[in-house]
Amino acid sequence: MRDITAGRALAGLFGRPAHRPRNRRSRGGFTTRLHLSADCRCRPLSLIVTPGQRADCTRFEPVLEKIRVPKPGPGRRRKRPAGVAADKACSNRPCREYLRRRGVRHTIPEKTDSQAARLPRGSRGGRPPGFDEERYKKRNTVERAIHRLKQHRAVATRYDKRGYVFLGTATAAALTIWLRT
Repeated sequence: MRDITAGRALAGLFGRPAHRPRNRRSRGGFTTRLHLSADCRCRPLSLIVTPGQRADCTRFEPVLEKIRVPKPGPGRRRKRPAGVAADKACSNRPCREYLRRRGVRHTIPEKTDSQAARLPRGSRGGRPPGFDEERYKKRNTVERAIHRLKQHRAVATRYDKRGYVFLGTATAAALTIWLRT
């Protein structure tokens, strides 16, 4: 019994809190990731904050589900984008099937390892997914939206310790972007 208590006290002295496990996950701060969707005018449409070790493709569907664009007249808000241009991180089967199910046109480049796995199978490997280079060039609007968000110092530095606080900071920055345009 004394050994366990002494171990906890020493763990608290050397920087690791005694009540937290060793392999804790990121919830805010420098390793936080901001997943977002943007329109063609570089305005953020939806924001999600995740720990830094989370893969991009796992947050693809929730980011698209959070899109709500108000219409100028009466009627429901628009939830489905006309088209999606994503990077190679989202070029997997579940993401493509989700977009097909919702009827959204997409431009996502195929990964080289996916090509290499498909080609030796011949006709059984399936046909390559469609890719339009001209539409893919418009993907930089998301990068420009991220840089617009980073013009706000609190978003760029990510000093907030909690994920929900950082999400609030990013949302406030997104609101100012929407109000200025």
